[in-house]
Amino acid sequence: MTALSVNLNKIALIRNSRLHNSPDLMEFSEMAIDVGVQGLTVHPRPDQRHIRQSDVLPLARLCQKRGCEYNIEGNPFSESLDGQSSFLSLVYEALPTQCTLVPDSRDQLTSNHGWQLLQGDTVAQLKPVVEALQRRGIRVSLFLDPDINQMSGVVELGVDRIELYTEPYARAFEMGDEACINRCLVDYQSVVAACMNFDIGVNAGHDLTAENLPLFLSTCRNILEVSIGHGLTVDALKEGFSATVARYLTICQSE
Repeated sequence: MTALSVNLNKIALIRNSRLHNSPDLMEFSEMAIDVGVQGLTVHPRPDQRHIRQSDVLPLARLCQKRGCEYNIEGNPFSESLDGQSSFLSLVYEALPTQCTLVPDSRDQLTSNHGWQLLQGDTVAQLKPVVEALQRRGIRVSLFLDPDINQMSGVVELGVDRIELYTEPYARAFEMGDEACINRCLVDYQSVVAACMNFDIGVNAGHDLTAENLPLFLSTCRNILEVSIGHGLTVDALKEGFSATVARYLTICQSE
């Protein structure tokens, strides 16, 4: 069974379009947990355009209270979140179940590529970050493109998991390009198999939807967790939040 972690960014984005607390992030988090999700995900960016720094610790307490995993995503080398606290300082204070390291820049609309471990001193820069997080009992996941050539860097870093960047698959699925879909799935499968050889867990995320998720999970076996936010939120506008979360959870549990 694949665990479902609901990404709360888009709910926070809607809230931030007004000066009051509606929709209430904590209320929707509770609703997701009530339906049975295994995790909640947030990605606090420096501009705080969706998840704010002030959201992170209350959500940590909620997840601890409800026995739900908590995943914080972000760039460990990003600028200060509020002029005082760095991303890593916030993670160290929240002590989430998992920290997913993502190489996004300050001006990116959304994450659109994984770490390039074969370039420059990327592995050397990430190594102390991974070790510092693990010393605090935090599971470390690395956001990666499905490139088998990067496995040596993954192994050298000693991360607990990787998260496969799935937007290329999602775009191919959306266009109905079967050849491209198959190429993507082969790439994902090869990375999953390599990770299993080194006892490294595999997560996946980015633009997964109720439409493209079943094929992905049935083809790429042994995916431990999917983090889904945008597609789930869009579906929830049509179907209702709890019903949508339940539908995604059913898909994850059926594979």
